[in-house]
Amino acid sequence: SLTGSPVTLKILQNWFPRVSHYFDKEHYTYAGHQIVIQESIEHFGAVVWPGALALSQYLESNQEQFNLKDKKVLEIGAGTGLLSIVACILGAHVTATDLPEVLENLSYNISRNTQNMNMHKPEVRKLVWGECLNEDFPVSTYHYDFILATDVVYHHAALDPLLATMVYFCKPGTVLLWANKFRFSTDYEFLEKLSNIFNTTILAEFPESNVKLLKVTVREN
Repeated sequence: SLTGSPVTLKILQNWFPRVSHYFDKEHYTYAGHQIVIQESIEHFGAVVWPGALALSQYLESNQEQFNLKDKKVLEIGAGTGLLSIVACILGAHVTATDLPEVLENLSYNISRNTQNMNMHKPEVRKLVWGECLNEDFPVSTYHYDFILATDVVYHHAALDPLLATMVYFCKPGTVLLWANKFRFSTDYEFLEKLSNIFNTTILAEFPESNVKLLKVTVREN
């Protein structure tokens, strides 16, 4: 069931324009670091969506509540890598994952924004929702403190594999933080399915962008 009284927030315009010869680069500032993100119009996963801005902002502002320092963090559907970069800056051991066709741009952004910094070196890996999970991420080896997901739910056919992936990785003690712009009835149907399986709390809402930020944990017996 869905619990909690969400905080109402705005997504800060946490970026600033920069004179540039590139039309596909966006500049952001989180946790005192300038982050330059290269976008691409070729893939949904290569654009910064509002959920990533919302969760990046929330993690920066709530470091006491969600302390990522030295924690193991998995981002699913990492896209451009903005959120994974912010998690790195906040001290996490980050594994950023996405579809094979997104990995080149994802790796480029993460590498250029985390090199020469005193932080845990992030990892970029392929993850196709619902496929080869136990082969690629065996339970005996991989356990994460936090799972991060932003705008992974939209009008696509992979919602059941996505749910299966969340169930696979979200173990006792794991916190799943999911930020999503709610656009379609299928988005709310996915939220209902998630709430039937896990403890689900709305932490914050960003009304002007229709983004909800949820904390998801395994139910205790």
